[in-house]
Amino acid sequence: MSSKTNIPRIGFMEKLGFCTFSSASNVVFNFKDLFYLFFLTNVLGIQIGHAGIILAIGIVWDAINDPLVGYWAVNHQFKNGEKARPFALWCAIPWALSVVLMFTSFDVAYGLKMCIAVTIYFLFELFNTFAAIPYNSMGALATNVDADRRAINVARNLGGCIGSAIGSVALYPLLGLFGGLDAKGNVTADQAGRNAFFYAAMVMGAICIIGSLVHYFTTKERIKQEAEDESRLGILQVFKMLFSCRSWVMNTLYIICYGILNLLIMSTINYYATYVLGSAAAATPILAVFLVASVIATFVSIPVDKALGRRKTMILGSVIYMVGKIWFILDPYSMGAIYVNGITVAFAMAFAFVLFNTNRNNISDLIEWQSGRRIDTLVSTCDNLASKLAKAGANLLMTGALAAAGFNADLTSQPQAAINTLNALLGWIPCIVAAVMLVIAISHPIEKEMAAMRAGKK
Repeated sequence: MSSKTNIPRIGFMEKLGFCTFSSASNVVFNFKDLFYLFFLTNVLGIQIGHAGIILAIGIVWDAINDPLVGYWAVNHQFKNGEKARPFALWCAIPWALSVVLMFTSFDVAYGLKMCIAVTIYFLFELFNTFAAIPYNSMGALATNVDADRRAINVARNLGGCIGSAIGSVALYPLLGLFGGLDAKGNVTADQAGRNAFFYAAMVMGAICIIGSLVHYFTTKERIKQEAEDESRLGILQVFKMLFSCRSWVMNTLYIICYGILNLLIMSTINYYATYVLGSAAAATPILAVFLVASVIATFVSIPVDKALGRRKTMILGSVIYMVGKIWFILDPYSMGAIYVNGITVAFAMAFAFVLFNTNRNNISDLIEWQSGRRIDTLVSTCDNLASKLAKAGANLLMTGALAAAGFNADLTSQPQAAINTLNALLGWIPCIVAAVMLVIAISHPIEKEMAAMRAGKK
């Protein structure tokens, strides 16, 4: 079936399949991003500078394996003729097991403990990349109807909110259920705390398997390459196809900013709650408000996109992000500022997620129009390469700044310099990144290039 053929509209069950897989993916994303650095420092006892190096090495490996796996996938076809959907079936169990291993405590020498952590992180990122192929590619392969692609990405973001709730808000209740919290709501550094993380990770892994299987059995690949050329694509040929598409370049820069913003909030909120607010469990209501706002913003994004257009909605999201930071920058100890910050960040990030993923779907069509070949798996894996390299650098700068400010997980209270650094990482630093995001959104050519493609196909 070619992309010129009329495609049936996407039904409820298929949207549900995208929603559940997104829930599983975001369980992993939030659980890992929110708690892995915290687990390394406050449970395993690894110094924050060393923990930052572990994460940076893992992120760089993830960035490198993204285009490698994507390149292999774009030249690979399963026996049923599909390119992406079967990865959700074959990678479900190893992906879930790698999540559990990440939060397993090993009572070994300090150096060996670091080596084991790096090895497990490498395995996790490899399986996570395979799982990301259907997650990021199926929106373009399921339909060529733009309204349905938006609906798919709304379902994905809604699933993301559910997964975020499970991966973040539900963790501390789970840790409490499994006996890993003290009377103040902080994670205990003893065996009980370690066991609680392990059992919570098992719950997250089970959700990953369920979400993957539901996605596989409810979705379909319908879009096939119009040209019959199935010759193997060379790596230089692929990169030329990507960089010749200006929308892909600008969307990649936009995704880089999105990734850095996510890293900053996910990696610092638990430290902020623990050492500024006085209880790690205090992060739960903040994240709950963030997630409720994300659900509302997800549904709002469709009418706003229709009313303003893609580029103006991206611009609006960046402006909301920056304006919402002002109160927190002026008074980072105000609970009102914290919640306003969380709500506005939720709206901005939900808009960004729905729109850059819809852009990705359109970019796959643009590249096929320009070159005659579909490279759906590489459209997302290569922009992820750039995003994750940027996140690795941001992670090193973040953990390095905290280490330089005197942060020490063994201390019940941190030096004022470390507190000021945490406030900056949640305040004015992401505000600067959002300003860069605004400039990129203003310059994004996706609407013009899509209009040119539609005119050229008439």
